[in-house]
This record gives sequence, C-alpha cells and structure tokens, in this order.
Amino acid sequence: MTQWTSAVGAAQLARQLSSQQSRPAGPGTRKPPAYRALADGIRVLVLEGRVPVAARLPAERELAVALAVSRTTVAAAYEALRTEGFLESRRGAGSWTAVPAGNPLPARGLEPLPPETLGSMIDLGTAALPAPEPWLTRSVQGALEELAPYAHTHGDYPAGLPALRQRLADRYTEQGIPTMPEQIMVTTGAMGAMDAICHLFAGRGERIAVESPSYANILQLMREAGARLVPVAMADGLSGWDLPRWRQVLRDAAPRIAYVVADFHNPTGALADEDQRRGLVDAARSAGTVLVVDETMSELLLDEETEMPRPVCAFDPAGSTVLTVGSASKAFWAGMRIGWVRAAPDVIRSLVSARAYADLGTPVLEQLAVNWLMSTGGWEEAVGIRRAQARENRDALVGAVRRELPDWEFDVPHGGLTLWVRTGGLSGSRLAEVGERVGVRVPSGPRFGVDGAFEGYVRLPFTVGGRVADEAAQRLAAAARLVETGASTGTDAPRTFVA
Repeated sequence: MTQWTSAVGAAQLARQLSSQQSRPAGPGTRKPPAYRALADGIRVLVLEGRVPVAARLPAERELAVALAVSRTTVAAAYEALRTEGFLESRRGAGSWTAVPAGNPLPARGLEPLPPETLGSMIDLGTAALPAPEPWLTRSVQGALEELAPYAHTHGDYPAGLPALRQRLADRYTEQGIPTMPEQIMVTTGAMGAMDAICHLFAGRGERIAVESPSYANILQLMREAGARLVPVAMADGLSGWDLPRWRQVLRDAAPRIAYVVADFHNPTGALADEDQRRGLVDAARSAGTVLVVDETMSELLLDEETEMPRPVCAFDPAGSTVLTVGSASKAFWAGMRIGWVRAAPDVIRSLVSARAYADLGTPVLEQLAVNWLMSTGGWEEAVGIRRAQARENRDALVGAVRRELPDWEFDVPHGGLTLWVRTGGLSGSRLAEVGERVGVRVPSGPRFGVDGAFEGYVRLPFTVGGRVADEAAQRLAAAARLVETGASTGTDAPRTFVA
C-alpha cells in the first residue's frame, strides 16, 4: 500500500520552486550548492503548506528535466530531504513528502480559556465574540413565551423543531435555492453537524479531502473519527481554490467526502468566486465524492462593496452531491449551539436515524430562540451588530500588526473573523509558546495543517479591538524578538523554521 495521498507534477513543482527561490537572499548570504538550494526550496514549500504532506513527488529524472538540472542534483536533494525527515521513499512506491517527528508542535489547542482564568492574558486562541445584545436576551425571552406547548412533549426532536426546519428552508429558498424542510436537520452546532456527517459517510480509514490549511477543530474531529486526511493546497499565495489540484486529488485519492469553507475561509479569510464554487461541485460530482461545505462564516461580510457569490449548494440544489453546514455560532454567538445540515431528503433521513445513537436532538429552548430571531427580523439586526464589531476589530488589529510587526505578511480579508499571518520566517509554534509567557495566547499555523505544515504562520482572530489590539500586537512583537534572538530557549540560535 502506498503512503502518499496526492501527487505533485514535475512542471507544477518547478513553478513553485521558481517562485520560492525568487525571494531575495539576505545581505552576505552565500549561494548554497544546487542540491542544497533545491532541498531547501522543497522543504520550505512543505512547511508553508504549498506542497501538502504525504504528496508524491515526481521521479528524479522528471524533475531534473523540468528544472533543467542534472539528475544527480535532484538525487542529492532528495537524499538530503530523507536524512532531514522531510521525505520518505520506498522502492516501487516512489517518494512522498513528510515532516520530521521532532518538528516543533503547537503549544495548545483552540479550546477557549475560561473567562475567569484569563487574568492579564489576551486570548487570541478562538474566533468568537461576545453576544450581540440586546438580541440574545430578547431571543431567549421570546423562546420562553413559545416553550409551553413543547414542554408537554418528550422534548426529543432528532431532525429539529418543525418550525425551525421550515424557517431555515425558507431562508435558502429566498436565496433562489428551493428547499423543503425535509432537506434540513438541526444539529448541536456546526461541530455536531460535521460529527454526524463523518460518522455516516467516512468510517475509520476512509479518506477525507481537506483544504490546506483548514479549520483546526474540524481537522481534529476527523482525526478522532479515524479518517485519513488528504490535504489539498490552496492556490499559490493562499488566495483561493486551485481547481486543477482539486480535480487531481479527487480523481486519484478517491476520498469519500471533501470538506471546504468557501465563505471567508477559516483561517485564510479567502472567498471562493462562482467559478471556483461551480468547479468544486463539478469535480466532486465527477469523482463520486460528497462535498461538505461549511457556511458558518457566510453572513460575516465586512466590506459592503464586495459582492457575495451564490452559495455552493446553488450548483447542486437537490443536495445529492453538496451537503451544506450552517451555524448560529459565528454569525450570532458561540454560546448559541445551533447548527444545521442542508442535503437531499434521503441523506437527512439517514443522518437523523444515525443520530439516535448520539445526542437524540438539539436543545429545544435554543432552537426556539433562533427561530424567534429569524422570524422577527432580530437575526438581521444581530448580525449587523456582529459585522460592525468584527469590522472595527479587524481594522484595529491590522493597523496594530502592521505597525508593530512590519515584516509579517497577510492579506486583509473582506469578511469572516480571522487573519492568516506569515511570520517572516519565525516558528509559529515557538511564537505560540513564548507568547503565553508574555501574555498573549495565539494558535500556531500547524494547528490548521496536516502533519506539521504551516510552521511559519499564526492565526489572529478579530476578537479584540482598540487598545487591546494595540497591546496584543506589542506582546506579539515582544514574543517575536525573543524567538528571533533565541532568548526564549536560553540559546543564541535564532528559532526560525528555515535554516
């Protein structure tokens, strides 16, 4: 059995290496031998996630031709990568990318710290904002007024309250995607939806194609379900979805399901255009892969001049290929654990049947609260508050990071809640570790990759603004100085992720 899950062609790798090696060298830097430059280029591509871990590399002869170098140079580079743990090979199976077992691991997960334990710590670990009052209180009061009839029942609604299923179906219909309530299942948050989907479609050992990078908690959920993750690198610059790569991976790896965040992608903030959405659906349909689309960020458009494309399910309205996951957690409040799945009626029935062995149903009171919001116009008002708060925080954080850390690179997203930051060659894992010592908690890039990729990144959420954003950036800058000088480890060696 081969160990690789996707493949990188010689021409594609040559293009990526050309882009990588075009970056200017520092003053006084000596030009390395050709094989060393090639090995370093491939290693950085792996660590940045531009070449996925477990991707099959081209044969030595093919890559030599594409790069116009000798086969000996490629062979020496591959051997150097094997020695360093960035390449594994087996006769007859080829060579595939890897990350060394000793590569620095992230300091902590994405679980939020309890508010009472924060103290002076600035927590940038989770992308969640306080509730948009007064709408949380009003929605709960409205739910209580509607609760009495449900209190006389057993309270278990595995598919969700009929009223909320109808309301969610109507919202899709209003977007031009005819939807019946039979196509909706209400879940306990988006994580509950993904857990049900993984258990139904992707048993232990099944392959799941995921964006690289992707949402850390979903990746962990899939790992714990026993799935084999197949990373698909984002387009160069992490600016969008590389459709040729997706078609190749879906064709070659034949994953049972694929998971994408097309609306203000978590963590990069990228927004898939209509051509990319149509292409993803077509590729999944051709490969017989179920495309799971996470829409939890879809309502968080922060720049009004940006035109939102149609939802991905518009290109598969029957829901036979596309399963859509939505949630109230990002658009409204993380404490409102209401999510949903839109799919074909037979898929919904299967999900509901399987749910009997999990949580039986979603809390009635919270369903009533979300239904009240969506029925009264309160949802739009609350989401408007959320957008304004996220926009203000985004602008404050972007300004603070640019001022305190001018070497860090990022694209400012038009929506969502996250900023994906390239840390100028510093180890994101070391920054996360040292950051906690100086009072700022930040998740490192490898949390969002598969098997250690994205060591040179951190994710910054739009959860703080004003003076707190300024202070957070100042603490990150202090952590960066400690990592860069090696003071964080008690040595003089810089703690960068590239040699």
